Amino acid sequence: MKATDIKLLRDLWHSRGQMIAIALVVACGIAGFVSMLSAYESLKLSQTTYYQEYRFAQVFAQLKRAPESLRTKIEEIPGVAQVQTRVIADVSLDIPGRSEPAVGRLISIPERQTPILNDLFIRRGRYIQPERDNEVLISESFAKAHHLDLGDTLGAVINGRWQKLQIVGIALSPEYVYAIQGTGDIFPDNQRFGVFWMGRKALGTAFDMDGAFNDVTLTLMRGAIEADVIFRLDKLLERYGGFGAYPRKDQLSNRFLSEEITQLQGTATIVPSIFLAIAAFLLHILLSRLIATQRDQIAVLKAFGYNNFSIGWHYLKFVLAIVFTGATIGTAFGLWFGSALTHNYARFFSFPILRYQVGMAAAIGAILISGGAAVIGAFIAVKKAVSLPPAEAMRPEPPAHFRPTIAERLGFKYLLSPTGLIVLRNLERKPVQAILSTVGIALAVAILVVGRYSTDAMQHMIDVQFRNVQREDVTIVFNQPRPSRVRYEVAHLPGVLRAEVFRVVAARLRFEHRTYRLAITGLEPGGELRRLVDRQLHTVYLPPNGVVLTTKLAEILKVKPGDMLMVEVLEGERPTRTVAIVGLVDELIGVAAYMDIHALNQLMREGGTISGAYLAADALQIDRLYSLLKRTPGVTGVSVREMAIARFQETIAGSLSIFTTVLVIFAGIIAFGVIYNAARIALSERSRELATLRVIGFTQAEIAFILLNEQAVLTLAAIPLGFAIGFGLCALMSFAYNSELYRFPLYVTKATFAFAFIFVAISAVISGLIVRRQLVHLNLVAVLKTRE
Repeated sequence: MKATDIKLLRDLWHSRGQMIAIALVVACGIAGFVSMLSAYESLKLSQTTYYQEYRFAQVFAQLKRAPESLRTKIEEIPGVAQVQTRVIADVSLDIPGRSEPAVGRLISIPERQTPILNDLFIRRGRYIQPERDNEVLISESFAKAHHLDLGDTLGAVINGRWQKLQIVGIALSPEYVYAIQGTGDIFPDNQRFGVFWMGRKALGTAFDMDGAFNDVTLTLMRGAIEADVIFRLDKLLERYGGFGAYPRKDQLSNRFLSEEITQLQGTATIVPSIFLAIAAFLLHILLSRLIATQRDQIAVLKAFGYNNFSIGWHYLKFVLAIVFTGATIGTAFGLWFGSALTHNYARFFSFPILRYQVGMAAAIGAILISGGAAVIGAFIAVKKAVSLPPAEAMRPEPPAHFRPTIAERLGFKYLLSPTGLIVLRNLERKPVQAILSTVGIALAVAILVVGRYSTDAMQHMIDVQFRNVQREDVTIVFNQPRPSRVRYEVAHLPGVLRAEVFRVVAARLRFEHRTYRLAITGLEPGGELRRLVDRQLHTVYLPPNGVVLTTKLAEILKVKPGDMLMVEVLEGERPTRTVAIVGLVDELIGVAAYMDIHALNQLMREGGTISGAYLAADALQIDRLYSLLKRTPGVTGVSVREMAIARFQETIAGSLSIFTTVLVIFAGIIAFGVIYNAARIALSERSRELATLRVIGFTQAEIAFILLNEQAVLTLAAIPLGFAIGFGLCALMSFAYNSELYRFPLYVTKATFAFAFIFVAISAVISGLIVRRQLVHLNLVAVLKTRE
């Protein structure tokens, strides 16, 4: 081996503690980058593959009832490739061992298995058999939630008649990757909602749909104009009670899945990039300072005849050995964690197969960024050392100026002991080094704050949405609009303490060229069970006229209070009205449009029609209420607030919990690595000076005071700066987590700042104890003769 290679191995072994810490900083930055981008690419690939292989439709439409002969006219629309007509109906289910009512969506399929749009992947069991009217296929997520298996039966209220359904297969559909019941739902509830596929003849007979359909899906030819096809389809379905056709991007399951993928892309880009950038910056600082401590060794190498290139190559190998070690650990862990994160999504999204796509391009990019930062740091330090003559480089680096510091000139020297003055002078005479050390520790504090931000934001979302906005215990939805007298019947249901009715109207909101399809909700004025709030969580009362939008919906439509909104109603006589926007409210989950229920009834030219009710219920009688609702044909949806909170925590919090936990671990490793290396490098830089102080009479405690107090001052200065940087990064994450599905509020608790402070303080204390132990064993003779 060459002499420089032997020196390289000795240097690595001698600095093994620092090398491990720096390698872990690199590993954390690369692992976060690789894992998140791999998970994003995998989820995107799984979605694209599933949609293609199982012929996911491109246009969807629901209607009241149309004859099957209309299918021919739909096929004649220019640009239409395939047409699939179906019968779909929601029914109440009676699940054995479950008190709460559940809803099943029955979807017709051909009696004999043939390729269809939105085709089924049968995980287990078989396809239905002709002439067996009670056989069904059941969605896998619903079957798992209720421990249902092949051969099991369950009861359903089908068009007012009680019927037993037998499960013959467990299936998945690209139409229900994210299985939610309707536009009012945000999160899947596999306990309360399931999808069933039943023979077309049996389902059509049960709902008086023989030779008719109430749902149609299309695929389009290449080059077809989607908007034109939808316009023509709406014209055909208008006389049959069509509710307005919509493209794939607005299909509920696809919209939420695509939103989650987009959200994941933002998460995979922003958060790991922050970590990687911080890790690269810290790596640059640490290695440049570490190599600067070997100034005398570089001078000796020059004195022995090594040229600048040979010395540069030696230290480049020193740096690359650290980066390669960290990159290997980071890439391996990143790929493992990316795979685990991808398969974690199987808890929320129903794919036949989740394909894991290894993000090697991301890994290579992350390694190049880290390696580049390290090489630049090493190059600057080596260039500075080799530019000096060997004789000068072997001597200690002189202080920049021999004059009293600013603090001394201001009179602070009388307040400090000699050791305190030494601390002050060293910090002021090396301002760049002090600033970089402070910034490095501040960035470590910042990523600790960022690591816990998701938990804070999520808890705040739950408090706002489910305790300030949604205050009802139970929400019931009718199978069709009901007259106003039904409100009194609802109020007298067993266990109901308070009932507030609402009206929901499917509509398309239009402003200039922008549109959004959703359900307008009409609320009772002065209601207590469903409230609207502003940013300061003050209650917003609905005015008697006009519509109130959530801020996110206003952002999508690019509207503001005072603008006139075109409302195209998609039910009943399908009127088109112009309504003024009279206000905005802040909701952190979903998007919505609200009106006074009387104003909405007036807009529809109807009496006091209602669509459902919010209920406050007596917990002691809740089971009686559930039992009655399960067997009430007019009720097709029942939602329980506590279960909604559990769904939110399982879906959103669940998908982020693993990521957040690992993020905090990464942040902790980086923070400790930075603080430890800062203290350890400070010892290397000042070992000669400290040894000299020992020789002239300073005690071990006094030289430890000098070194450790410098680090304490830098750490204390870094903490408030780190809090500010961390809050800024949280604001960036809040901007990134801003989708139709949910928005992260910029909310960081005192506990998060306290966590960051305590962790950094503990890291500083542990690092100080390690450095103090090394000070005790400092070899004065060896240190003092090093540069001679």
